[in-house]
Amino acid sequence: MSLHKILKIVAALLGLAGVIFLVRVLSVGDEAIKGGDNGSVDAIVYLARYMLYATVAIVAVFVIKNLFTNTSGLKNTLIGIGAFAAVLVISYALSSGADGQTYTYNGQIATEGESHLVGAGLMAFYVLMVVAAGALLLSGVKKMIK
Repeated sequence: MSLHKILKIVAALLGLAGVIFLVRVLSVGDEAIKGGDNGSVDAIVYLARYMLYATVAIVAVFVIKNLFTNTSGLKNTLIGIGAFAAVLVISYALSSGADGQTYTYNGQIATEGESHLVGAGLMAFYVLMVVAAGALLLSGVKKMIK
C-alpha cells in the first residue's frame, strides 16, 4: 500500500472522528455546555489540536526534505527568509516604544518593550502588504501586456 493511500485512509478516519465529535457537541446543546458539561467540547478540541500538530510536523518534514533534495530551491528559500528577516529587523529599528504607557489591557499598562514589538509588527505588516499588492499589480500588468 502506498503512502498516499495510507494518508487518505488516516484523513478519512480523522474526518469521521471529527464528525462524531461534532454530533456529540450538537446533541448536548448550548445550555449543557454553558452549564459546565465540557466533555464533548474538550474531545473535539483535543482532536483538532492533535490534527494541527500532526499536520505541522508532516509539512515541516516534507519541506525540509524537499529543501535538501532541491538545492536551487534552498537558495531561493534562504533568500526569501533573509528578506523577511531584513523587513522584521528594519521594522523593529524604525518603531518606537515611547508611547507604551498610554496603552492598557485589563487594567495592565503596556511596557515600552511591548509597545515597541507591537509597533514593529504593525510596520512589518504594512511593508509586506505593500510588497504583496505591488507584486499582484505587477503580475496583472504583465498579463495585460502579453
